[in-house]
Amino acid sequence: MFRNVFCVVVAIVWTTLMFVATLFAMGLTLNRSASMWVVQRWWSPVLIWAGGGKLEVSGLENLTKGQPYVFVSNHQSTIDIPVLFYAIPFDSRFVAKKQLMYVPMIGWYMWLAKFVFVDRANSREAIRSLDAAGVRIRGGISIIVFPEGTRSEDCRVHPFKKGPFALAMKARVPVVPVVIEGSGRLMPKNSWNITPGPIKVKIGVPIQPERFGEDRVALIHEVRSCIIDQSLALGGLGGDKDDAVAARGREGTSSSAEEA
Repeated sequence: MFRNVFCVVVAIVWTTLMFVATLFAMGLTLNRSASMWVVQRWWSPVLIWAGGGKLEVSGLENLTKGQPYVFVSNHQSTIDIPVLFYAIPFDSRFVAKKQLMYVPMIGWYMWLAKFVFVDRANSREAIRSLDAAGVRIRGGISIIVFPEGTRSEDCRVHPFKKGPFALAMKARVPVVPVVIEGSGRLMPKNSWNITPGPIKVKIGVPIQPERFGEDRVALIHEVRSCIIDQSLALGGLGGDKDDAVAARGREGTSSSAEEA
């Protein structure tokens, strides 16, 4: 119980202080990306520490400095966001659901820093959001996305949505498979029980979307297979490689289930 209360208090107080710091960084430099230094170096490590996470990152040698990417990661826990901010030392923005825009401080910061918000209930607006993400990429900013669309309750890798892969193909930038293991045990979905422990992040070898032409499904299978293999290698539960594509408008549900 003490750990839970401590983590919540630290998250609220530290997020408030860092929100002010990000405003100062952006105002002083007149550059929205300046806030990323605050988020990556100050905000994220403190939240991981407060939750009792011991972060292990591997695979950074696979990345080229200055090259924008679409980072595609599995999603087990709320703490995955600070984990990826800290683990990926690139100028990057998350693709997030539109509702987060209205969360005090965090949502306000994301809006000011030009994160990409997606209205999942409106496919036309979702397409416009992905076009906005393409603009960010062409400006040299990487995009981080959770293609499952929501956190996994059982820590398995669930089907992926097609949007992030359409974005990578349109922007002609490499897709980087990223695996997080341990965050779902530390801070499970729909639970306030926090159990300190290791969190492992593996950054995979970038995959060139040009290899797949216009076949988004083939790209999804390739990236998701890499994530499942690395999940198993890190001691995770992996997932069903054949059940790869999410149903339209639904999270964590395969297109095959929709057809049935």
